[in-house]
Amino acid sequence: LAKASSEGIEVSLVCATRGEVGEIADLTLATPETLAQVREEELREAARALGIVRVDFLDYRDSGMAGTPENAHPNALVNAAAEEVVPRLVAIIRELRPKVVITFDPGGGYGHPDHMAMSRHTLAACKTSGDAQLYSDLGKPWSPARLVYTVFPRGRLVEISDILKSIGEDSSRYENRMADAWPDEDVHAIIDVSETVEAKWDAVKCHRTQQGTFTMMSRIPEDKAKGFMSRELFAWALPETPPDEILTDLFDGL
Repeated sequence: LAKASSEGIEVSLVCATRGEVGEIADLTLATPETLAQVREEELREAARALGIVRVDFLDYRDSGMAGTPENAHPNALVNAAAEEVVPRLVAIIRELRPKVVITFDPGGGYGHPDHMAMSRHTLAACKTSGDAQLYSDLGKPWSPARLVYTVFPRGRLVEISDILKSIGEDSSRYENRMADAWPDEDVHAIIDVSETVEAKWDAVKCHRTQQGTFTMMSRIPEDKAKGFMSRELFAWALPETPPDEILTDLFDGL
């Protein structure tokens, strides 16, 4: 996002929830009652660091991790029907008319129910936003040229595990995810973001309520963290036929 912004591309972000049922790394920063407001402020601060020009919230409630009581909340994103969420995304797509849309992979990165839901809904919205017969009251039809998933394949898990082990840190959290990780052979774009990694680092640090010892970035030296963060990997979602060669820029050929 920072790379695109630095190249003069207008970048917008749609966020479904405010993460209001997540862990609070530092209890002096927020309470369960104020976490939604604090995390919205953190997100907007991070967006400014990345050069994002617009942030839209869909105002659903954080569903929490799978199997938690928060899954049953009536306002939780996981309980919102596709017939409600997809048209809202279609309206935004038709207004902004993006060339490229990025969303979570179908597994939500690490199985987060809200990430999985947004992956499904975004895919459906991108498939239908260009159809003039659908949602005719939501603006002129527009089909993004590409929809891609941001992915964390097995090779990246091996890489971060090796970094953690090299400094004597526990790497089991990442090793436990390897069996179900995104396949390395299904990566279709590898983007060098080293020139904007400082902006990315600043944006990560804006999320103070999530900066506890359980996060990767707090456990490894800054230079190694930035080195790891200097590459981003993506997989093809739409159009259905991926490119023949690995892309080095999501806007290649557009």
